Amino acid sequence: MKKNNKKMIQGLVIGILFGFFLQKGGVTQYNVIMGQLRLTDFTVIKIILTAVVVSMLGVSYFYPRDMVPVKTKEGSIKNAIIGGLLFGIGFGLLGYCPGTIAGAIGNGSIDALFGGVIGIVLGTVIYALMYETLIAKGIHTKDRFSGHSLFHKIPGNPFKYTIPIGSALVLVMYIMESAGF
Repeated sequence: MKKNNKKMIQGLVIGILFGFFLQKGGVTQYNVIMGQLRLTDFTVIKIILTAVVVSMLGVSYFYPRDMVPVKTKEGSIKNAIIGGLLFGIGFGLLGYCPGTIAGAIGNGSIDALFGGVIGIVLGTVIYALMYETLIAKGIHTKDRFSGHSLFHKIPGNPFKYTIPIGSALVLVMYIMESAGF
């Protein structure tokens, strides 16, 4: 099997599993997403924090052994703020993010199918058309924080950082769950 075909199949399998777990976690439901935005349902943040802890520990194990590459995209704090605001507006208006849109479509949500797919395609086209202008006007930039992750900067065993951070995040989730969030 060609290398590209193998990667595409791996991506498809991971995508299906991702959608399955989003659906099982309940975050493909409009009410759960809107509950998070209204700060009345913290299911989404608990799932995100769980993914962060698992990913952080996985990368801590596999990266130093050269079993997984850590690649970063150059960008800037300014780009992240602008993109986050645009993402947040779309997220708040529709009640889905790109990952949950795919899961909601799998659940049969018509609003995710039409609003979500149209929003994703339209946003992508607008960004592609404006890309050169954004760079020329200095809106889309790169800064000194780009190009490297914390894993590139951490000397020695990354577990000395990720275990305490992961433990703190698990404690936060435990407190949230105990408090009924």
